[in-house]
Amino acid sequence: MRGNAIYSGKRVFVTGHTGFKGSWLCEWLLALGAEVHGYALEPSTDSSLFDQLGLAGRIASHAIGDIRDREGLVRAVAAARPDFVFHLAAQPLVRLSYREPVETFDTNVMGTVHLLDAVRRLDPPSPCSVVCITTDKVYENNESGRAYRETDPFGGYDPYSASKGACEIVIASYRRSFFNDPKRSVWVASARAGNVIGGGDWALDRIVPDAMRALGRGEAISVRNPGSTRPWQHVLEPLGGYLALGAALASRTRFADFASGFNFGPDPAANRSVRDLVTEILRNHPGEWTDRSDPTAVHEAGLLNLDVTKAREVLGWTPRWDFSTTVAATVAWYDAVATGADAATFTRQQIMEYDR
Repeated sequence: MRGNAIYSGKRVFVTGHTGFKGSWLCEWLLALGAEVHGYALEPSTDSSLFDQLGLAGRIASHAIGDIRDREGLVRAVAAARPDFVFHLAAQPLVRLSYREPVETFDTNVMGTVHLLDAVRRLDPPSPCSVVCITTDKVYENNESGRAYRETDPFGGYDPYSASKGACEIVIASYRRSFFNDPKRSVWVASARAGNVIGGGDWALDRIVPDAMRALGRGEAISVRNPGSTRPWQHVLEPLGGYLALGAALASRTRFADFASGFNFGPDPAANRSVRDLVTEILRNHPGEWTDRSDPTAVHEAGLLNLDVTKAREVLGWTPRWDFSTTVAATVAWYDAVATGADAATFTRQQIMEYDR
């Protein structure tokens, strides 16, 4: 699959493997022949893609743990002795971060510290490529409309965005302090992706799962920020970027290029409003939407855009699915599973369609 045979037979440690993106990543890694080890909390929703895919019985080890538990994470990493690490575990919701700011900073910042320190403490050291996942919201967002580049300053209005900006500083600090020599065994990079959608996301307070739940009940989709613009992309787009970045690190060449931060976003045409998104959803599934804008709601970014020139030029990565294909594939997953299709089979089918 797209030159990622490097993962075949390799030990891959995934934090947050019970989440939406983590479950898709585990399924893809299994298809590539990897030995997958996971560390995460139990799925946070009653319905979960992790359970629908039956991943607990298909990966090499499935550890339930909190990345705030430093020693528990150290033990899990040591037991896995990974060739690759993909760090996805996080508190990922903006609005929840307003209600639980301390937990958000603790999970996102200190959880990243714990993960990187667990890799640092591997004894004896062995070659390991680490990709830490943050977000497009790490940048100081002045909503100018200009696409943010990897060299732009970090920031964050809300606790979630600020915690992820702080993660990038932690990652850079560990890389400079402990993993700064190309001859060292550990190479570390970070990956920043935009708003990811796709089948199997059952989280609360996200537009696509909220929309599909409403449509499933025969209700109108409730939209709180119809004018907000996001770089919508199918979950397979950034995951393909993460896999390409991990493979680049494992090549042990071009340290300065690869051991750094990368944006993974869609083509500029996919930077569309929430209104455009729900309208496209309704082209693929009958229903309607209603404007529930709330002028007293907590602040959320109105405009986000990523420049992916570096990923194109350094990694040879490019987005494959346009906006309409992304939305159609997402709705198709929910509709297929709702009408009795096997989730694991349909998920693997979409991975193959994307990767061909």
